[in-house]
Parts: sequence; structure tokens; C-alpha cells
Amino acid sequence: MSGVLSEKLTRLIALLPDKPGVYQMKDADDRIIYIGKAKNLKRRVSQYFLRPQSGKVAAMVSHVDHFDFIIVSSDKEAFILEMNLIQTHYPRYNIMLMDDSHYPYIALKRHADPMLKIARNTKDPNYFYFGPFPSSSSATETVNLLNKIYPTRKCRHIPKKPCLYYSLGQCLAPCIKPLEKEQADKLYADIKRFINGDTSFAVAELKRKMSDAIERLDFETAAEYKRSLDALEHIVDRQSVEIASSIKNGDVFAFSTRDGYLCLAILTYRRGMLLGKTVHVVPTFLEPEEQAVELILQYYQNHELPASVVARIPGLKEELDSIYEGVEVIVPEEGRLSDVISIASLNARQGLDAHFMTARLEDDNAALLDELGTLLGIKTPYRIELFDNSHLQGSSPVGAMVCYINGKPAKKMYRKFNLPEEVAGDDYHSMVHVTTRRYSRLKEEGQDYPDLILTDGGLAQVHATNEGLAAAGVSIPVFGLFKNDKHQTSGLIDAQGKEYELDRKSPLFFLLMRMQDEVHRYAITFHKQKRSKAMTNSVFDGIAGLGEKRREKLESAYPTIDALLGASVAELSQIVPEESAEALYERLHS
Repeated sequence: MSGVLSEKLTRLIALLPDKPGVYQMKDADDRIIYIGKAKNLKRRVSQYFLRPQSGKVAAMVSHVDHFDFIIVSSDKEAFILEMNLIQTHYPRYNIMLMDDSHYPYIALKRHADPMLKIARNTKDPNYFYFGPFPSSSSATETVNLLNKIYPTRKCRHIPKKPCLYYSLGQCLAPCIKPLEKEQADKLYADIKRFINGDTSFAVAELKRKMSDAIERLDFETAAEYKRSLDALEHIVDRQSVEIASSIKNGDVFAFSTRDGYLCLAILTYRRGMLLGKTVHVVPTFLEPEEQAVELILQYYQNHELPASVVARIPGLKEELDSIYEGVEVIVPEEGRLSDVISIASLNARQGLDAHFMTARLEDDNAALLDELGTLLGIKTPYRIELFDNSHLQGSSPVGAMVCYINGKPAKKMYRKFNLPEEVAGDDYHSMVHVTTRRYSRLKEEGQDYPDLILTDGGLAQVHATNEGLAAAGVSIPVFGLFKNDKHQTSGLIDAQGKEYELDRKSPLFFLLMRMQDEVHRYAITFHKQKRSKAMTNSVFDGIAGLGEKRREKLESAYPTIDALLGASVAELSQIVPEESAEALYERLHS
């Protein structure tokens, strides 16, 4: 865009209201390239065009042909709408945090037969939640110990008769006698007390049981109780190390900037302990403080909101107060909390150091996509979809598609395809089938198409994909990743057989290899899941008493053949009749 505003933009700026809302910047092809929110649409949007800009903001403004806006009633409504629109359209210039793993919780079922499991979120109202814990192994270790100490329900599906755990005193057998309310309440109270740190009763109970076993000369059982005591001592010792008692349940934020990049560091404290740190490095598109606030608001879209947030970031308190309720924002000037912010700031600076030393390949995705578009003679492919098929000698054929937007995986847009048996083992017609289904559906639903389709398999797969697109009545650029005589991916090929060689040491090559590896991984994982289910179903065939409902219960309890092989007759009998369990066990192990 030149320094003089176009008549179209001048007219649109004049229509902007002095109200809160969300705006969408669009290019000449009507593609959304940036989405933002504003407390005052007129003031915020007009600034882009009436003030001098630099860096990535100037680059974005230079591509704006026109814009739309939606008026809302509050800042909170604007934020929710902004997030929904960004996650729908993935605009080129919006900075989104990559999904990261959530800390695990221990979940205790609320109903009259207490049952424990590991959970990654706290949204199911049927459970009490404790944690989070620093790692899955830590949470699993605690759950295993609790299941040994307390008579919790172990069976996922209630059997018709007591199981081995009942005879061991590790279950109260709700299958044959519902728990009295007093029993359930006591069990809940004991487990909660244990998880919250009071293990004295559990230690005393284990010591009593160990002494009773020794008196009965049951040394094997006594040894088992001794192992439980040792495990309990290990857990207590580890959890008693208090790292920051001044922060019981809170997150600490700090940021650092350098050469057009911002690193946000997050220290997560729960139950007075530091669970870990997270750093996010992104290109700066807004003012640094504003960018940091935007990232923190995004962070809490997918993470638990703590009791307190500790930070010295201008504007954060006001934004959090307007969108999230019940969180205390602490802005310390001195003392222990100020020292913790200093530690977070140090981690942010170190995050930038590591980023500039090792991770620059991840940053320049926009430039790499421009390079790819120039190489192939197409518009910059901000959205790329890749396909792969998987089968084993024609069995359990599947297709898979992964989607990359702005050079990063958009996992919510991944798709799986079960292939019909008539194309099993036929890679060409499998690709025709998958692409016809994919793009016929996008066309029917009026959804956006990708800017580029990449296939793995060279010229034949490019032709197959184009045949599928023709059947769907859709036109999208298609290129294939082809291999050299050493069976190494070395470049791209178009439908006319023209090859586009790539420098195997270039950032663009590595970006394409990451995409290729991801679609392979996704296809193979889906194929293994389908093959395992097919193998499991074939194992069930012909066994009396295994109808559809019992098969579903077995598949739910034992999702893989390996899990099924590890089940004893007694465990299988908790789900199916004993005769069926014995026949299934014999078939599995014959």
C-alpha cells in the first residue's frame, strides 16, 4: 500500500464507530490477514493507517486492501469473539501460542463408589480434582499407591461378581453391595486428606497391616506392605520440598525482547511448589507490553486460572479483571515476590538466548512460505495440506491429512479417512478417493480451500490428487515431494513433471521435511490403531457369549492387543462370563 490512503480505506475509516469490537484486516483476495480487538474501534483501527508504522505492522498494513468490523457490548465479548475468529481463520499476521501439555491431576469420582484416575483437565463435574502434579509419573505413582492403601473401585465396568481386588481387601465390591454413605464419605475424606499432605493415618494403617501379616507368618503380604510404606515415604519426602511458600497457587509472568522477538516466561506454582517453567518466543507485532498481555490472555484460554497472577506488566491487571473473574493480580515492587519476578525475567532472557542460538528455523516461516510460493510460481501458501496413505499388504487401509497454517501444524484441522477395500493397496486410487472426499465436502460446506496441496510419492500422486480435485470440481495448486536415486526427498514436482530442486541444507527444505514427517506419523498412527482394532475383533470371532456390547466393553477396557494379552482370566471375567473369558484367554495365548 502506498503512503496515500486509497479511497476505499478512507471511506471505511470514516465509518468506524467509537465502540468496542473486533476488526478483520483483509487483502485484495479477501483473505483475512489479521484479526484484532479494540475498546474503541475508530481510534484503534485508524492508527494503523494514519500513523507511521515499522516492522511487521508496516508489512501487514501494506497488504491491507479493506477491513470489516463487528461491534460488541464489552471487552470480554470482544476477546472471546477475537479468539474464536483467529482459531477459525488462522490469519497470517496473528501470533498464536503453540499448544503445550497440561500438568496432570488426580481425579476422584464423586459418586458412591470412589474411583481414581489421571486427568489433564478439570472440566468433568463428576470428579474431585487434586493437583496439578509436576509430571505424569508423579501423579501415577500417587494413584497406584492410593489404590493399594484404600479400597477404591478398580473395575472400569461393574462386574457381576467380586474380583481379585476384593479378596485382597483393596476394593469394597460395589458390584455386589452398594457402599453405605458413611463408608463412601470416610473413604473420600481419607483420600482427600492423603492427597492434601496428611499421610500420618495411612502410615499407621500400613504399619498395622504389616504387623498383622507378620503375626500370621504371611511374609509375602508383609513385604508388599513394606514396599507400599517405602513408596509412601518417597512421595512424602519429595512433596515436602517447598520451593516458594510465598506463592501457594499462582503463575508468575515476565517478558524480554530482542531484535523483533519477545519471550514470555511463565513460572507455575501450585500447593507452594514450583511445578515448572514455560517460555514462548514470538515475533513482536504489537508494542511489547501489549503483546505480552495478549499472550497471557491466550494462555488462559487453555490453562487453569490460578488464585493469583504475579507480574509487572502494564495493562495486564485491567485486561484480566475485565475478562476473567476471581483472579488476584499482584504487582510487587519489592520483597520475595519481586525476587520471583526477577527469576522469571532471567528465564525470559535465557529463552531468547536459546532461541537465537538454536530455534531460528521456526521463526522465519512467513519468509520461507514466501520463498516457497516464489519457487513454485504460486501465491504465498499460508495454508498447506499434506496427504499420506497407509496399509499393510492391503489390510486396514487408511488415509490421513495434516494441515499447516503459517508454517505451523493446525492439529484441529487434521483429518482421518477409512478407505474402502476396493482401493486397498492401490496408492493411486486411494489418493483419488481421499482427495475427492476431502474437497467435495469443503465445497459443499462453503469452507476455505488450502493454498497448496503437497503429496508424497512423486508424479503419480500429483496426478491422482488432480483427478480427485477434478471429481470434486475444485482447483488448487498440487505439487509432490519426489525422491532421488538414493530414496531421499530432494525436491518438488508439478503435474507436468517439472522438478524444483531444494537445497537439502536450507531452512525451506527442513520446514517441508517436518511437514512430511508429521503426515507420515499421523497416517501410521491411525493405521496401527485400525489394525489393532481389526486384530482384536478377529480374536473375538466365534467365542460364545461375546456379543456386540461385550466386545465394546472389552475394547474399551483393553484398547490394544498387547493390553488384552496382559489380562488374566480373572480380570476378563469381570467383563464377560467366565466361560467366555477362559475361551478368549486360551485363544490369545495358544
